[in-house]
Amino acid sequence: MTMDIRPNHTIYINNLNEKIKKEELKKSLYAIFSQFGQILDIVALKTLKMRGQAFVIFKEISSATVALRSMQGFPFYDKPMRIQYSKTDSDVIAKVKGTFQERPKRPKLPKGLDDSRKKKNKDANRPGMHAGQAGILNNVNAEQPPNQILFLTNLPDETSEMMLSMLFNQFPGFKEVRLVPNRHDIAFVEFANEMQSAAAKEALQGFKITPTHAMKITFAKK
Repeated sequence: MTMDIRPNHTIYINNLNEKIKKEELKKSLYAIFSQFGQILDIVALKTLKMRGQAFVIFKEISSATVALRSMQGFPFYDKPMRIQYSKTDSDVIAKVKGTFQERPKRPKLPKGLDDSRKKKNKDANRPGMHAGQAGILNNVNAEQPPNQILFLTNLPDETSEMMLSMLFNQFPGFKEVRLVPNRHDIAFVEFANEMQSAAAKEALQGFKITPTHAMKITFAKK
């Protein structure tokens, strides 16, 4: 009977791994769902009735739609996610949030935000990667030469191998994530070849694993 649930800002996820601690679950959900748009909140409850379930509340309905389509069946902590739109007036959310129902009625985005988004897209469409230009770009950043191994810095303390694997395994050629013992803020990610590592580097550069930590990615030293 999911057909009668209209798209809305909140997606409801179930079949989640119940062994994962609530805080880690919320961080991991944030890490993989924030690529689809701004998240206002994530609600995960540990009561018996609500175990293995979570709600992700997006600012834009369009973000919720793309997230639902893209992540349906995604193997999250070894269990495929089941995702649907939340029934708009979900009692759970109304109770937990108290005020949640007023949120979606906010006015449209102020115009400035839209412009910055367009600009971002324009940057993304730059024909940035002719070999010559790539060389120039790399020199500007005083970068290491391309390497199939990426070096990640500025990671938050709670980063786990699982979280990074989930971010990077959506790119072709992903091989493995290696965390550095006793250091939470750095990690290595290996791909099959340099072109594949460069594509992942480009796509995830500056990705915010938490709102305060934008990941920095460089090629590892050879």
